Amino acid sequence: MKKIIAAFDGLKFSKGTLDYAIELAVRGKSVVTGVFLEDFLYHSFNLFDMVGSEGISKTKLNHLLKKDQETRQAAVALFEQTCKKRGIEYLLHQDKRFAIDDLLKESIYADLTIIGAAETLNHFEQAKPTPFVLQLLAGTQSPVLVVPATHQLIERVIILYDGHPSSVYALKMFTYLFPWTVKYPSEIVYVSDKELDLLPDGNLIGEYTRSHFSKPLLTQLTGQPDETLVAHLRKAEPGTVVIMGAYSRGALSRMFNSSMANVLMEALDLPLFIAHH
Repeated sequence: MKKIIAAFDGLKFSKGTLDYAIELAVRGKSVVTGVFLEDFLYHSFNLFDMVGSEGISKTKLNHLLKKDQETRQAAVALFEQTCKKRGIEYLLHQDKRFAIDDLLKESIYADLTIIGAAETLNHFEQAKPTPFVLQLLAGTQSPVLVVPATHQLIERVIILYDGHPSSVYALKMFTYLFPWTVKYPSEIVYVSDKELDLLPDGNLIGEYTRSHFSKPLLTQLTGQPDETLVAHLRKAEPGTVVIMGAYSRGALSRMFNSSMANVLMEALDLPLFIAHH
């Protein structure tokens, strides 16, 4: 069995994150840990909500805190009820210190971390990729599946390959975690800014991919990696998961660096599987 972490903000509960966690747990017979991040500095209200006729009202503050707690508990109850209904073994963690530190520590003891692309862990609206998600990706100790708000059953796989070990490592981790995807249509995508550029280690990546997927398609594209990849991936059918290598400022390849991952998260509504090498 695998241990999957699903990270939730109980004040803005992500149904998409829950649905992806349930799907992967059912297909992989995995344990799901619902990690509800309750950063003690984060509430649904702001300073003005606490102000009464005589300044900050203790009664009003207590009412708002109680309302937040009820909202969080309702989210926890929904998670538990859904897992029980689907017959999934689950664990529940309600971390109440600093959200990002708590989640990074949880990732050490997980095979996979799932998080919504729009998670902010604050009451402000922020564009994707949010600072919270970026912090998680920069420091995680497990592969991460960044998911959209709306769930689609995973039915096909796109592998972003650049010839470096980081991209192969991400593919390895994906196949170890999701062996049931072997029957799904798969595509290896390589982008070069030079025409007629040969696929690095083409025979080897072909052999490896064919060991895990039946009849993988190879697509070689020419152009600027970020623009070319986004244009290609926007044509992907619903239910596609994208596999990507290192999330690191020190990545050697232009296809795999922090800005590329940011571009994909901003532009796409597809689940993105990211693994460090």
